[in-house]
This record gives sequence, C-alpha cells and structure tokens, in this order.
Amino acid sequence: MRKLVASALVTLLVAAPVGAFAASATPAPAAKPAATASAQMTDSGVVKAFDAKALTLTLADGKSYTLPATFKDPGIKVGAKVTVHWQQNGAKLDATSVTLG
Repeated sequence: MRKLVASALVTLLVAAPVGAFAASATPAPAAKPAATASAQMTDSGVVKAFDAKALTLTLADGKSYTLPATFKDPGIKVGAKVTVHWQQNGAKLDATSVTLG
C-alpha cells in the first residue's frame, strides 16, 4: 500500500507543474480565416491589356483584374497609366473602379 501511495504522490508531483504551466500559458493568436472578400485596395500601373467585352484589365506588373458588369470605360488604352481600386474575392481581383492618370 505504501508503494502505491508513494508512486501516486510522485506522479502527482511530476504532473502538477506541467498542468499548471499549460493552464497559465498565453494562448496562440487565432489564425486568420481564408479571405473570400477583403478590404478595398488600390494599385497603380501601366495597362498591358484591356478587354472591354471580357471585362478584364491587366497591368504591366502581371496583375489581372475583373471589371464589374456595370463598368463604364473612361477611355482606357494599352500603355495608359491607371489607378485600380479592387477587392480580393477568393483568387480573383475584382476591380470596383478604374481611373486614368
């Protein structure tokens, strides 16, 4: 009986600090959920390609934006400098507005 009590006491003494440490440890910050829609962003650059029918705009840096169905072309031409306001929607970059200059 004495051996049982002694081994239980030793186990308790070894396990107690581990449990106390785990309870007092600072929890890790929660991971960000995968973004389906994000805050509005702005990029400026030179137009590499523009397709008014497909509603796509590609800048010289390689980023390609999908334009809204209600998009009104302000006179975008290849080589023009533009500012694109956009939001990320999954893997797509959805332009909310495009301005020349």
